[in-house]
Amino acid sequence: MEEKILKLAMDLSGAGEAREETLKLLCAQAAEELAGRLREGLSAEDCGSAFPVAAAWLALSLLRGGESADGVESFSAGDLTIRRAEGGAALEDAAGLRRQAEEVMGPYLRDRAFSFRGVPG
Repeated sequence: MEEKILKLAMDLSGAGEAREETLKLLCAQAAEELAGRLREGLSAEDCGSAFPVAAAWLALSLLRGGESADGVESFSAGDLTIRRAEGGAALEDAAGLRRQAEEVMGPYLRDRAFSFRGVPG
């Protein structure tokens, strides 16, 4: 499955061979993260095509997030000035890719949401 995830990530990103080794590591990390969040009793194979697609998107989100660091090119305190680097939107893109991956995997992932059952008083 790792090769399938890597191929998808390479195809989706248009990355060349120079980025392949980096993407390979990020794909392994993404697959490990998603597998660790699966509902009890489920495996990556149980998720069908959703798992490799989501893992590829998650790997790309890690790549995009790492490319821009914090996206801030310069920061001044006096008369506050913040300038975003041209790649500053990369963090927003990375967050969007992560949301997309989690949306696809939603039915297979453990619920991590917080909920109140009641408040005494």
